[in-house]
Amino acid sequence: MWPVLLAYYAGVVAMAGVSLSRVGSDNYGSRKIVMFRKHRPLSSCHETVLKKGGRVVRELPLVHALAVRMPERGQSLEELGLHPDVLLIEDDFQVQTVALPAVRMRQREQTIPWGVERIGAPKAWQEAAGEKVKVAVLDTGIDAGHPDLKANIRGTQNIKFPGWQAGDGNGHGTHVAGIIAAVDNNFGVVGVAPRAEIYAVKIFNRRGNGYISDIIAGLDWALQNKMQVVNMSFGTTRPSQALEEAVRRCVQAGMVLVAAAGNEGKENSVMYPARCPGVIAVSAIDRKNNLASFSSRGSEVTVAAPGVDILSTYPGGKYRAMSGTSMACPHVAGVAALVLSRDGHISGRQVVKTITSTATRLPGLTPEEQGSGLVNASFLAAGTRFNDEAREGPAVTSLSVIPSMTS
Repeated sequence: MWPVLLAYYAGVVAMAGVSLSRVGSDNYGSRKIVMFRKHRPLSSCHETVLKKGGRVVRELPLVHALAVRMPERGQSLEELGLHPDVLLIEDDFQVQTVALPAVRMRQREQTIPWGVERIGAPKAWQEAAGEKVKVAVLDTGIDAGHPDLKANIRGTQNIKFPGWQAGDGNGHGTHVAGIIAAVDNNFGVVGVAPRAEIYAVKIFNRRGNGYISDIIAGLDWALQNKMQVVNMSFGTTRPSQALEEAVRRCVQAGMVLVAAAGNEGKENSVMYPARCPGVIAVSAIDRKNNLASFSSRGSEVTVAAPGVDILSTYPGGKYRAMSGTSMACPHVAGVAALVLSRDGHISGRQVVKTITSTATRLPGLTPEEQGSGLVNASFLAAGTRFNDEAREGPAVTSLSVIPSMTS
């Protein structure tokens, strides 16, 4: 099907006399993702791009694709789209984190943030605190030296700027990491899963921007390094078939993917990748259990979580309060870590089912606003074990499979 679509687009473009897209362009040409048929090794696909005047930015083996720059003028892009080994060409556009500005806070004695308390995480800690669960934070990096985080940071990877440290010049990633796994000590704050193993995967720059190809490369790293939970506190209103394919492969491999629903503040506005099948899409509530005014909503929402005035870690050993579905998302990633630390034998699919089936329905909110309800970790305190029905039961509808695009 894809070659037919490419041929159609190429014909339309040729008649119009314009390129497929100018999104993401600069002096070196527009950025594109080119997916190839699997029978062709990516190493040999470089030559195909070069012959059309393009330049390879990076390989994306997870979706058997190349991120490239193509000339703005001429027929090079259209000709590349007609190559028999090319399945798909789409824009490699930029994606942003979804959080509101931070408010500086002074923090000395340890505090359990209201969001961690609201979802019942402290009640679960005697049973499970995230031990031996690997959580990847795809974000702006993490301040790995933060005194409330460093004991739980087990690795870093700089996808955005290879060869450099995966530090956090923005603050967003460090804040997200603290919500998931700030250490339970005598100062600062405590995360939802205070013993989870955190891996900083830097895919965004200090402005909180990164390309679709950066996200795909980050997911690939997470998959290759056997991450069990992936936090994605970012979003875009534009779909990407390459990103959906990457998500499909990670879900199929058993990873738990959690994403911010978005800060669009209107109906039917859940962003990608939260909108992708298989991803836990998280909306945000405030202290009064009302939907946050900024929160996106829609049928894709899986659960809700606290996302207003959330106190967490910040670079330089500091603490800040931030708001956004970016803050709601890591509450759910932390609960996924708690579930896996208590019973690491269940599948990612069943982790999702457990989270949705134990969520607390909030009165006054529609399913489009809260999904199955407010995420709830307190059920873990009861010492219940997953029965055979939970292990083998049917998958929830949000886990429908996307047809493979690389067959």
